Amino acid sequence: MAQSQIKEEGLFYFDGEWFDTNPKMIGPATHAFWMASVVFDGARAFGGLAPDLDKHSQRLIRSAKAIGLEPPVDWQTVYDLSVEAIRKLPADSVLYIRPAIYAEEGFVNPDAGSAKFVLAVLHSPMPQLGNFTACLSTLRRPGRDMATTDAKAAALYPNSGRALREAAKRGFDNAIMLDPNGNVAEFATANLWFAKDGVAVTPAENGTFLSGITRARVRDLLQADGIEVQERAFTFDEVMDADEVFNTGNYGKVMPVTKVEERELQPGPVARRAYDLYMDFAKGCSVL
Repeated sequence: MAQSQIKEEGLFYFDGEWFDTNPKMIGPATHAFWMASVVFDGARAFGGLAPDLDKHSQRLIRSAKAIGLEPPVDWQTVYDLSVEAIRKLPADSVLYIRPAIYAEEGFVNPDAGSAKFVLAVLHSPMPQLGNFTACLSTLRRPGRDMATTDAKAAALYPNSGRALREAAKRGFDNAIMLDPNGNVAEFATANLWFAKDGVAVTPAENGTFLSGITRARVRDLLQADGIEVQERAFTFDEVMDADEVFNTGNYGKVMPVTKVEERELQPGPVARRAYDLYMDFAKGCSVL
């Protein structure tokens, strides 16, 4: 492998081999290409720290089974290959780890036994804790009887993409999406939190959005630190009345929101504490 290419893109694993450029895997007859039978997961590694990599690896396997695939690898293999890639790259790398499983064959319903595994470990800097704005989307998250909401499935993301395009046209970075009942579900790309009078609030799991691994980790860290956390249904009006709004997600971990619709906000103490607690936790997750 050319070291310059590794530094530029990252590493890829497919069909028993490592690649330093995006491997060519599918064609027009591949079921995943035309029927979206793809699940994936996302983890982070920075400075050799890989928080909750085991949980992300386990969720990939659950997602594959949820859409009817027989995973061709177990979660431990996903974890071990991810660690191998981290160790192949410079120790100070900031990485996005994206394992995926997809179907090669099938007609509408995927052939469960045709599932294949691929891993991408990409250089991807963490977003800066700067301006992060959001508006209310006209689009909603689907109910559990409308889509494969129990999986991190690629097929769910075009709707999030529509919400992001809608938000961008209005001059915002992200969108707040409601569930089918009209309560807040999440941001288009991450779980949503707000704080009011020192209490952290996030939507209760209801099967309409992916309840994230980082969300659960932050919830547990805040509670252990003595901060009250409420998981419950709430409306957009409560978000607009909040003292602070922030997100949790694998890509940026904890990101304070500085503007919701036309209301200006500042990063608040709960979001700052959540970020600090998470980063302290991550220090104990070295894989080097």
